[in-house]
Amino acid sequence: MTKLKMIVNGGQIPSGRIQISGAKNAATRLMAAALLTRENVILLNFPTELVDVQHKGRFMASIGAKVEYDRIGNSICINANDIGSGRLDSYDFPIRTTYLLAAGQIAQNGVARIPYPGGCKLGERKYDLHLLVWEKLGCLVVEKEDHIEITAKSGRFVGSEIDFPISTVGGTENALLCAVLARGETRIRNAYITPEIENLIHMLHLMGADVMVEGASMITIRGVDSLRGATVEVIPDRIEALTWIVYAALSGGRVVIDDVPFSLMEIPLKHLRDVGLNYFKNENSVYVAPECFSKHFIQPFEVACGTHPGIISDMQTFYVLLALKAAGRSVIIDYRYPERTAFVDELSKFCEGALSWDSGQVAMIRVNGPVALKSAEVNSTDLRGSMTQVLAALIAEGESVVHDVGMALRGYNNMEEKLRSLGIEFSLETDA
Repeated sequence: MTKLKMIVNGGQIPSGRIQISGAKNAATRLMAAALLTRENVILLNFPTELVDVQHKGRFMASIGAKVEYDRIGNSICINANDIGSGRLDSYDFPIRTTYLLAAGQIAQNGVARIPYPGGCKLGERKYDLHLLVWEKLGCLVVEKEDHIEITAKSGRFVGSEIDFPISTVGGTENALLCAVLARGETRIRNAYITPEIENLIHMLHLMGADVMVEGASMITIRGVDSLRGATVEVIPDRIEALTWIVYAALSGGRVVIDDVPFSLMEIPLKHLRDVGLNYFKNENSVYVAPECFSKHFIQPFEVACGTHPGIISDMQTFYVLLALKAAGRSVIIDYRYPERTAFVDELSKFCEGALSWDSGQVAMIRVNGPVALKSAEVNSTDLRGSMTQVLAALIAEGESVVHDVGMALRGYNNMEEKLRSLGIEFSLETDA
């Protein structure tokens, strides 16, 4: 796969309007759920240009599904009536959540073959919890040289008790997808119910699944024999919304951000107000301009990143960037992914001496602001880290280069077009 680098002359002032796309972390899960039925599934407000979406769609087509994109209407239609169970010539698909593609194959054929999970390397990404799900639901799992083979011993999933040792998003999603067509009842304990998982459960309800959420971490599923098609809207991307709000604030621009999911990000937005960003808002939009700040601009702060409804780990990098402009010492702690500090080494190239960090039981990043960012040549480390390097390059003085910027493109729908709509000039070139 060809890698790209971004070259940009920083300091440009953005002006214009951006519409938040459907959430990546919901859209790719809903795609996997579409494999559970032989009828058409239509997903609205769909981020059709995401690299992750393209890879997942390519894999689904390779096993026989029909995947049709409507790029003008921002929707996708999936029909999995003809998916097969044969072995593919290649399983080279850089998809992190490949495990979610097993449920639909098993539901229709009793066997699934999926690539090994790929994508971001945020420490050790293991799939032991997914092995737990499949084995608990009556499957035999064999790890082949280039793919994982999962076979339902009785031809279909069998309901069971699933007790996760830790709160897990991916495990909860996988258990949901597998259990809705299982024989009997499944109970998931220590489930992690995010807005994206609520979007998935809503879709499964529309398809005829029997799913009941009890409290904050218990899900009971009574398996059904088949599911119907459905038309579902993908929720707006709360991480993208935060990204553009922070960029607009730090760049000194005048930007309207539409379709902000306020109800899904109350605490992250409260923190922005607490540090001095008094943005304007209406029912579904935010307007950020220089007038939104007091004479003190951004105040130093401490935040802890963990689970929803708080500041989730995927948002951590943007608070680190924000802290570089704060008038004093800030501390950002990540309890969820303690090894999520690789991007800081690259970010420090824009601001030598302003950042210090360590990781262990938690990640702790200390930021000494305010600092004027200088141009740099940096490497992408992971999806959110890559986007943070992009924002730093856009803000910094002088010409900067962000290598392997395709990592950011994986998570931001139409990122290039959105930046250009704000008047930002940059170039994308092949990365040697």
